[in-house]
Amino acid sequence: MEVVLGQVEQLPALLAVSRSALVRNWDSLTLDRALEWARYFQHLYDRFRARPQLREALGRRLRRSQPYPQLGFSTLGRCPQLLGLALLENRALPPAACSRLLRSLPQSPGAGTGPEPRGLELIARRKAAACLLALPRRPPRRLPGPEAQLQAEAQLLLSRLQEEEQEVQEAAGQLPWLCGVLEQLPQPRAFEVVAAALALLKQGRGAETAGGRGGEGSSIDGYQASAAGDGCTAGLLLSWLLGSQERFFAFCLCLPCSHLAFLAGHYSQLSRSYLDLLAVWGSHLVYDPLQGRWVKSCLDKAELSWEELRQRFSCLCQGSTLLKEQTQAALKLLRTQDGDFKVRGVSVWTDLLMEV
Repeated sequence: MEVVLGQVEQLPALLAVSRSALVRNWDSLTLDRALEWARYFQHLYDRFRARPQLREALGRRLRRSQPYPQLGFSTLGRCPQLLGLALLENRALPPAACSRLLRSLPQSPGAGTGPEPRGLELIARRKAAACLLALPRRPPRRLPGPEAQLQAEAQLLLSRLQEEEQEVQEAAGQLPWLCGVLEQLPQPRAFEVVAAALALLKQGRGAETAGGRGGEGSSIDGYQASAAGDGCTAGLLLSWLLGSQERFFAFCLCLPCSHLAFLAGHYSQLSRSYLDLLAVWGSHLVYDPLQGRWVKSCLDKAELSWEELRQRFSCLCQGSTLLKEQTQAALKLLRTQDGDFKVRGVSVWTDLLMEV
């Protein structure tokens, strides 16, 4: 098994070379050897996919490879397609080797004949979608509902997470991959994509659109399995989001309060953390009797003004009955801990309860 693990470690190098200028020296024989290695890696995928311990061992060895943290066990199954697409995009590949590649690709395993795209066609479509999403944005337009591009990015993320879930049963094995993907996005965009993905899961579109698990022959068992898979995916996203206090602070400052209220109404773990954060922010406000209102006690600590804090609590109270009761209970507890005053201008929590 150690020999196989050592061979798997060569996959990142193979993919890196296929994208480099070194392929200008490849002849047909070299190309055939590269394709043979790719088909061998796919054979390993087919052989070990039903053996969880060996599958996870191979996945761990691939994820340990740097600088390719996004590689996992499922990469082995797509290796011929990934290698073929990388070579087709590489202009350094000599014409003879390119012609040999074009004749070899249709014979690659996994090329289906059904209505759904398979093999190289599926990889090419995803690549085209990624390139399209990376184009400069047009001036924003007022559209109802979430932005279409953001939804597409969220669905792509859910799709890849569900693929990773099939090969790695423990969230600890999926989290490094997720961190590597999200760290490639600018932080505000990463937060928006994660929020959109969490919303899609609760709208019932994560399993159907991104995972492709709906369709004919659906049963109660299939629905429960789909719901359980969505729960694992949501838990993974929340683990990344709540794993860093600084990251969660930035997430809450980045998103509109209405979006945060929607997510808090569906994810209790997020609602508790959000209410705790609002309590911290509210504690940095002091009452100015001359102005007759609450002001920031320290500009470098108080992220929200009184008006912003009140708006956020109001959004939470306009959510579900459970979220409203949870928010009011949190405010009452904070008021009690602050002296349980019933008049304005003494406790920020008293004034918030009167407002919301």
